[in-house]
Amino acid sequence: MSDQVTTSAEAAAPEEVRVGVYICHCGGNISDVVDTQAVAEALSHHPDVAVATDYMFMCSDPGQNLIVEDVRAGKVNRVVVAACSPTLHELTFRKTLERAGLNPYLFEHVNIREQVSWVHKGDHDAATRKAIRLTAAGVEKVALQDGLSPIRVDVTPHVVVIGGGVAGMSCALALSDRGLGATLVERGERLGGRMAELDTVYPTGERAEDLLADLLSRIESAERVTVLLQSRVTSIAGHVGQFAVTVASPDGVSHEIRAGAIVLATGFDHYQPAHGEMGYGMSPAVVTLPELNAWLRDIPPGARFEHGGRKVKSVAFVHCVGSRQIEGVHQPQPDGKLNDYCSRTCCTATIHAIRRIQDRWPDVMIYDLHKDIRTYGRGHEQAYEEASKQGALFFRFPDEEPPQVQASDKGVRIRVKDVLTWGEELDMPADLVVLATGMVPRDISDLVSMRKLPVGADRFLQEVHPKLRPVEMANSGILLAGACQGPMDIGEACAAAQTAAVKAAILLSKPQIELDPFVASVTPERCDGCELCLAECEYEGALTMTDAVVNGVPARRAVVNPALCVGCGACAAVCPPRAINVAGWTLDQFDAMVDAIVAEDIEALARAEARRRSFQPLPVAVAGS
Repeated sequence: MSDQVTTSAEAAAPEEVRVGVYICHCGGNISDVVDTQAVAEALSHHPDVAVATDYMFMCSDPGQNLIVEDVRAGKVNRVVVAACSPTLHELTFRKTLERAGLNPYLFEHVNIREQVSWVHKGDHDAATRKAIRLTAAGVEKVALQDGLSPIRVDVTPHVVVIGGGVAGMSCALALSDRGLGATLVERGERLGGRMAELDTVYPTGERAEDLLADLLSRIESAERVTVLLQSRVTSIAGHVGQFAVTVASPDGVSHEIRAGAIVLATGFDHYQPAHGEMGYGMSPAVVTLPELNAWLRDIPPGARFEHGGRKVKSVAFVHCVGSRQIEGVHQPQPDGKLNDYCSRTCCTATIHAIRRIQDRWPDVMIYDLHKDIRTYGRGHEQAYEEASKQGALFFRFPDEEPPQVQASDKGVRIRVKDVLTWGEELDMPADLVVLATGMVPRDISDLVSMRKLPVGADRFLQEVHPKLRPVEMANSGILLAGACQGPMDIGEACAAAQTAAVKAAILLSKPQIELDPFVASVTPERCDGCELCLAECEYEGALTMTDAVVNGVPARRAVVNPALCVGCGACAAVCPPRAINVAGWTLDQFDAMVDAIVAEDIEALARAEARRRSFQPLPVAVAGS
């Protein structure tokens, strides 16, 4: 696809390197610990620094205008900002350089907040010295930086949504509404996912069946949405803008779908207690909350509340079964890990079930055993209060001492220590014990391995940043929707799905996508064809070997596909002749940064001049096939 992916590196500017250094106070976050004036003064003696100053808020409009004015006046042609994390404002300052008419990649962001002031509050002098060295390293790096151009990739305006639950359906409809085609791939026999298991939903009390019917009706009438049931994704090739997704359908039929982006909406599974855990499997009177909900859904109006042919007079709900597990208290999962996270939705789901029982059978005694109640959503706390007013008794057990459920064919008894009554130990019988089981990530190891998708410590799929890029994965063009990235209720899953749809629509809104140019590049004259880089690269198709002729002799040379390369640098690390570099992070730049960090003073950095005089810009990167 060499005609579909282009990238280039502009020649280094012929004029003298003139770096502008701007030190941010960050409203005191930095300047209360680091002497920002001293940092600016020290950097002003660097041979490549033309401007060095400090300012209260560099990210503010006046702060950005300082940079714009210096660039437009010809004072600087490289910029270093020493401030907060680049995650927050690197893009801000790149756009500032664009506004000033300077290549946005002639910029280096140095983090002296998280890496200096926030971790060295007790030693202001040492913090200041460290800030000087890190900023000097940034100057050395940007002085060796050539102007780069973004990688441009042709776009297929179509999205594959994997998973046909409420998140997947909502995402597909939102994509259709924005003029994009969507293929909804569901491995089950019907759409709906976990929502199809529910009777009513909180806080509206609407029937889940009615909500689902509305979604299904909209899916059926959406012209741009194609649904594939009993289907699964068997391979994902290509890259952002040009994915090739192979789907296996019933009777062994496979076909390929071209898409510019992929949305993962693969959902979650309910935690399944082990045999004997909290009495589960020892007595039919111990059930999980999903099992109770399915049972309540099927009990006709006006019927008695019975279980096993006996009237249910008391029900005990136990929270956090399979969630918020503690080492030494709970048994690890098969992979050796604990579910130490909160499943978030269980408390409200439990309270909702309690209220349904109270409304239908007000004479039933309800016991609620919890570590604490986390009804975090709007209106959810009201349900908790109503359950208490209607007679439910709440007992709070210590984290390290969960209830002991003794179950047998003769009945169930629960022993629990109640924190709310100063550690009083209670022994209570119950006709029915309901385990409020949490959410666990669904096994999608096949998809994870196809694209080496990032997975968090909780085993859910991991986004780039929970605040700044909440539904994006590190894999370009792959987005998240719903509970595949963590426990969510229906409303949150739909919100995430809408967000993913908007992100995909923005990504595919133009004929081409622009990607950051920080990818590997090969200098053919240095490459000896050893293929060590090929063995180290973990991204299929990012690095290949091609036949070449060098000085009239056939040879093998490494070639990078910039759209598939993630710029990890693993190939550069194992290349003996230093034939591979990552644009924006070359080995020469690393050498210069190390020299700056270990230098005794700023004047000592002048020795880097000789290295810069011999600097050669990176060759034009050529896309692979």
